[in-house]
This record gives sequence, structure tokens and C-alpha cells, in this order.
Amino acid sequence: MVERYAREEMKKLWDLNAKYSAWLEVEKALVRGWNKLGLVPDSDCEKICKNAKFDIARIDEIEKVTKHDLIAFTTSVAESLGEESRWVHYGITSSDCIDTAVALQMRDSLKIILCDVEELREVIKKRAIEHKQTLMVGRSHGIHGEPITFGLVLAIWYDELGRHLKALESTLEVISVGQLSGAMGNLAHTPMELEEIVCEDLGLKAAPASNQVIQRDRYARLMSDLALLASSCEKIAVEVRHLQRTEVYEAEEYFEKGQKGSSAMPHKRNPVLSENITGLCRMIRSFVLPAMENVALWHERDISHSSVERFILPDSFITTDFMLMRLKGLIEKLVVYPKNMMKNLNLTGGLVFSQRILLELPKKGVSREDAYKIVQRNAMKVWQDLQEGKAAVNERGESLYLQYLLADSELVEIIGEEVIKECFGYGYYTKNVDAIFKRVFGEGR
Repeated sequence: MVERYAREEMKKLWDLNAKYSAWLEVEKALVRGWNKLGLVPDSDCEKICKNAKFDIARIDEIEKVTKHDLIAFTTSVAESLGEESRWVHYGITSSDCIDTAVALQMRDSLKIILCDVEELREVIKKRAIEHKQTLMVGRSHGIHGEPITFGLVLAIWYDELGRHLKALESTLEVISVGQLSGAMGNLAHTPMELEEIVCEDLGLKAAPASNQVIQRDRYARLMSDLALLASSCEKIAVEVRHLQRTEVYEAEEYFEKGQKGSSAMPHKRNPVLSENITGLCRMIRSFVLPAMENVALWHERDISHSSVERFILPDSFITTDFMLMRLKGLIEKLVVYPKNMMKNLNLTGGLVFSQRILLELPKKGVSREDAYKIVQRNAMKVWQDLQEGKAAVNERGESLYLQYLLADSELVEIIGEEVIKECFGYGYYTKNVDAIFKRVFGEGR
């Protein structure tokens, strides 16, 4: 069970020190912007950028009196400076500093998530290539359908995560915006040029229009994209859980030496990681609704969004990072059982080849309705035999279904024994695997 917890850099991006450091970064960029425009003298700008600092304990102490975290912060910063402190927070309002700073935190956090997704895709790609030709049964409604390969299952996961990667890359641009537009967003006290200078300094774009806050549809889009990513990751986890069921046992999570599965039943090897991932994905999706409800604020803004974001922003990023790394480790060490996959593929006595027989009959002029009756009546006999415990394959290696089809004089007369036997080959179902892999992974796969 090789895994790691959420990246230390992710957790550090959302602690108190990181929050106030981002605020200070914005305030210093503001001073530099005013300096470029000729308002703040060079000496004052240099002193602020060199000496400005904050003290978390002091901020807490001040906030007990002011009941305002940003004022407590700027007061603490001012105490680290001299007369030049008058230029700190000059011309802007609290949300100008806070929302622009949060954009820095979200931007840096989302870059980590993007790296996580890329790493996860690389692991899935490696396992897909490994199992490109590993035969297994495909299932619909949980019932055996036709032969596929485990590599194709993994290729679908890889392709799906690629869409999330593109969506998150687009969302990175959407959330990487700042504002210094003043109390009502009218840029009355700060020139537009200043806003653009400061945002460029911080590696952000200036919001084209804002009121007192960055508009929360941006945040809601981020949360929605993370939720969609989580939904696909849960799909992968659920598949692993199904494959590990005792009745299936086609793959299982790596069970480390000394690991225990149950306090009461020593034999248990449970899919605990994929179950944990399933739960984490549910939590990530739960952040979407409050993020959407934050979009509709009163007039130029209220503060109802603030308490929500103190939870959903750090929790969504840290949880998503942890979940992705856990899933990466799970896939990387997933134990696959090709022999059991083949055993299950043969479990229904050849019924997985029914469509091949069905498609041969219309070539001989048989209507689809009549063809279906011929193929299905023999399939129902197999189901009956399986229910009664009859062996799926006889001593000559012939499946039950093949036996019944060869004994069906009407069918043999139409397409012949050789064609019937040819329909029971696995190569027919894997002939396009290479082509599919080229579409998913590119040439040479």
C-alpha cells in the first residue's frame, strides 16, 4: 500500500500563514503599482517591500477588538513599518486584497491538482499498455455481455481523465483573476492602469468588471470541475470494488504483508482504499451546491459567501489532492488476475458469442426476428443447464452453447458447422484494440 498524504505544499497553501502571506503579497504589489504611477516615493516603496511583515498572534489579538480580520492584518503590518505604512492598502477595499489573494491560492492549488491528474493518467496508461490484450468479460447491467480486454477499460479511464484535465486547464484561466476596483467596483479611487499593473505583477489578469468582489461563478465553475473529476475517480474506485468481490475476483487492491482486513475474520482482504476514495469523492461533490449558492450575493456584495469559502476552498483542494494520490497508488499496485478473468469469461458456457451467430444469419437471408429466435432459444437452454449445475464446458473443451448450436439442425443447415465454430474465437473481439489504443494514446501504442 504505497501512497502519500496530500502534498505538503498543498496543505501549506491553505494554512493561516499562507493566507496572510498572500494578503501581504497583494499589498506589496499594490505599493509597487502606486510607485510606478508616481504616488508612492521610491524610498517608501523599498521600505515596505523589504520590511513589511505580519504576526499571526498579534492579528488575533487585534481582531478580538476590531472584529475585522483585514483591519487586524493591516494594523499588524503597519506596526512593522514606520510612516511609510500609510501607503499600505491605499485606495482599495478589503475584498480587493482578499479576493486577489485567494486567486493566488486557488491558482497555485489548481496547478498541483493538474499535476496530480497528469500523474494518475500516466499510471493508468502504463497499466493499460500492460493489459492491452488481457481478455475479460464485458458486463452490462452486471450481466456478462461480450469479450473485451482490461486494457480497454483502462483506456476509457485515461481518456475520461483527459477531458477533466482540459476542463481544469481552462478553469485555471477563469479563476486566475484579481481586482483592485475599490469599495463598489467603480475604480473611483484607483486608476484602471493600477489594477492592470498589480495583477500583471502577481501573474493574474484583471477582472474586466467587478463590484466589491470577484464574481463567484468563477469559484462555482472550479468546484463543479473538481466534482466532475471526483465523479470519474469514484467510477474507477467502484469498478475496482466490483472486480474484487469474491464471486468475481478479477483484480484486487494490493494487500501488504502484516495488513489486516477484519478484527473478527482473519481471512478478509477488503477494498478499503477504493471504498475510502468513494467516500472522499462524495465529499468533494458536496462542495458544489454551496459554491453555486454563493453566486447570488446582495447587490454589490454581502458576506454570506465568506464563511462558506473558509471551508470549501481548502477542503476541496486538500481532499482532491489526497484522493488523487490515493487513487494513483491504488492503480499503480492493483493486482490483476488474468486467469480469473478468463475463467469468468467462460462462466456462461459460450453465451458471450451469441451476437456473432446472430449477425451471420441475416447474411444468409434470414430476417433479424427469425435469427434472434434461433439464437435465443439455444441460449435459454444454456441458462437452464447452468442453473442445474451442468458444466459450462465438456471434456472435449466445447462450451454448452456451441454444443446446442451444433445440434440445431435448422441453424447448421443455414450457416454450416464451420461458420458456427469460427464464431467462437476471441480474436474477433480484440482485432481493433490496437487501433483504439492509437486513438487514445497516439501512434506506437
